[in-house]
Amino acid sequence: MSAPAAPRTGGGPGAGVAPGACGRCGTGRAAYTRKYSGQSLCTGCFRRSISRKAAKTVSKYGMVRDGDRVAVAVSGGKDSLALLQIMHEMSQGHNFEIDVITIDEGIPGYRDEALGIVSDVCGSLGVGHRVYAYEDLFEVSLDEALNMRQRPQNRQQGTRGMSSCSICGTLRRRAIDIAAADVGADAVATGHNLDDMLQTFLINMLSGDTDKIAWMGPGGATGAATDAGASPRRIKPFCEIYESEIVFYAFASGLPFQQEPCPHMNEGIRTEIREFLNSLESERSGIKNSMYASVLRIVQMAHGRGAAPGSRKAGGPDGAAGTPAATIPAPPESAGKRRSSCPRCGASCTGGDSGICSVCETMARLGRIRR
Repeated sequence: MSAPAAPRTGGGPGAGVAPGACGRCGTGRAAYTRKYSGQSLCTGCFRRSISRKAAKTVSKYGMVRDGDRVAVAVSGGKDSLALLQIMHEMSQGHNFEIDVITIDEGIPGYRDEALGIVSDVCGSLGVGHRVYAYEDLFEVSLDEALNMRQRPQNRQQGTRGMSSCSICGTLRRRAIDIAAADVGADAVATGHNLDDMLQTFLINMLSGDTDKIAWMGPGGATGAATDAGASPRRIKPFCEIYESEIVFYAFASGLPFQQEPCPHMNEGIRTEIREFLNSLESERSGIKNSMYASVLRIVQMAHGRGAAPGSRKAGGPDGAAGTPAATIPAPPESAGKRRSSCPRCGASCTGGDSGICSVCETMARLGRIRR
């Protein structure tokens, strides 16, 4: 399967095609310019800079430990396939193993292509790959759940405000937990990039769901992204890298990723926030780096630590975000709800307003189970 055609602009906001020689090796022809730093790189140097940045992030936050088994969540999109390639390269020189897990939501005509791409890439790398479908795990596909949402009796139970993304996100998180336990993972690596982190922060702020901000660290031993007691660790090696840079990395690496967007992506507010942030970045290069540094400081404040002393300024030579030097510990119980077992399904959770987990609450609102 061939890779998609490369973009003419070098990857979108914050990027551009750069004439002249590479600013790092001095011999290759520059193919990408980081507008926020002014650095122009050839394809080879650019790819290596992304690999190094991800590796530094993994090391800085203690995301992977000696002897770990890491489940890499791969959907078939650019971020997750780029993550798989880099994590596979890292595993060759370090003492940890990787497995690939893919979640099949059950969206006709959308997920099939991605499943084929992931299977082919895993086969070429010699990496284990397992697929977990909503229909097998929850006895309902996403499309079926969305149809149930529209039933008059369910709308009376409160499904009117349930977006496709909220339903899918709830089921996906549980599916990843199940998959990680199945493969015996110590950590789950996801392809969330810096843009994703900023978008999620703004979504939580705009929806009033500020409790979740305390759990927004990069993940790992010193940047916990999951609540205390949760296992395995959730890690985000791309959390300090622009989405546009990962796009260019994927093209430069010849990765055959799915380009078709999810048919339900525009139902939520994330697309509007993405466009807003890209517009700001195009006019004020580096503003995403600065905002991400602020997000991490706010996360620390949510832990009662205050702003980190000695924080770096945004925009390092490799596109590093201005991340605080201090670590981000797992949130104390006071920063969120205490974990317990859901009385309905037995899963570990923090419990919703009804006392049951978010998955059971979703299924109850859809009319699949009784509260």
